[in-house]
Amino acid sequence: MDFLDLLRAVFGLAFTLGLIGGAAWAARRYAPQLMAKLSAQRGERRMQVMETLVLDPARRLVLVKIDDEERLLLLGEGKELIEPRSPGK
Repeated sequence: MDFLDLLRAVFGLAFTLGLIGGAAWAARRYAPQLMAKLSAQRGERRMQVMETLVLDPARRLVLVKIDDEERLLLLGEGKELIEPRSPGK
């Protein structure tokens, strides 16, 4: 391997790393706007996370709205506990 082959390999590596770095920068810079546009095109979503509350490192409460109904979930340690429905609802 002569000097030109070594130089070509170094420039090829620098070019490849530059492309990867540029793609990472572009994704960090423009991906949030692209993701927002894609989710807006899907139409109205039926499920929303209204609020979360961290109780401790292993558990959290999550208030979820599905259509016009709100549900309270307790998540943690491999278990999900869902608030029982009231008889009147």
